[in-house]
Amino acid sequence: MNISIIGAGNIGGTLGKKWAEAGHRITFGVRNPVDPKHAGLSSLGRLTSVAESIADADVVLLSLPGSGVADFAAQHGSSLAGKIVIDATNNPRSPVMNNLEILAAQAPQAHLVRAFSTLGWENFANPQINGQQIDLFYCGHAPSRPAADRLISEIGLRPIYLGGLETSLAVDGLTRAWFALVFGQGRNRRVAFKLLEEN
Repeated sequence: MNISIIGAGNIGGTLGKKWAEAGHRITFGVRNPVDPKHAGLSSLGRLTSVAESIADADVVLLSLPGSGVADFAAQHGSSLAGKIVIDATNNPRSPVMNNLEILAAQAPQAHLVRAFSTLGWENFANPQINGQQIDLFYCGHAPSRPAADRLISEIGLRPIYLGGLETSLAVDGLTRAWFALVFGQGRNRRVAFKLLEEN
């Protein structure tokens, strides 16, 4: 798949590395592609403008600050039609953590997924704790589920689908739990969640 990653921080860089190793074509969309701070990403894929990175993408991962999604969607929403758009952003000081409503309004033809938002990037870099595979809880448009499951699995995580976008607040509840454990209690960022069920 052609994957556009908007944002070149820890989350975008970590996921981009894993997906590049899995054989996907990665393009990082950044404001200034020639900025030396992005040089480490050049071995993983192309560095281009945001608009250019989206153009040929099958999947667009949003890993920019949550406060920047509104401007992104206003400028590029029409270019997201028909693409899987993964919202990995968070607005921790807002009553709603995700940006799905903004994206749905500006990109009504996009296939939205809420994933990679509930854990710190360290758990994407190393998806096991004490020999246990970490679960990633997510939601999104049902037709996007096979692709989302594949992309999550390629990171080394076990995908746990909660349902359509109407379950996004449940996903975000796990994000708030992670924040409470790590920032509220000062636990190690290598904290994650596991679904246990009896057969």
